[in-house]
Amino acid sequence: MTQTAIRLITHVLPGNRVEFASPELVEGEGVELIILKAETEHATPQFASTWEYLQSLPPRNHTPEEWEEIERQLQEARN
Repeated sequence: MTQTAIRLITHVLPGNRVEFASPELVEGEGVELIILKAETEHATPQFASTWEYLQSLPPRNHTPEEWEEIERQLQEARN
């Protein structure tokens, strides 16, 4: 079974309703509707680089055992 994605952008109507029409839809067929709210500029911080984002994360203290596991995984990836 193949799926078709239809992307539409609309606005919330009075009564908190969303209404749309699309010629790809057939009356009576089943559809799955997923609503993604548009993000505002202030909702998601913007970073100039990946490094800047990583620097913004809170520090995380690893146990010596966790560091050993991380090192082991890195070594496996290198090999």
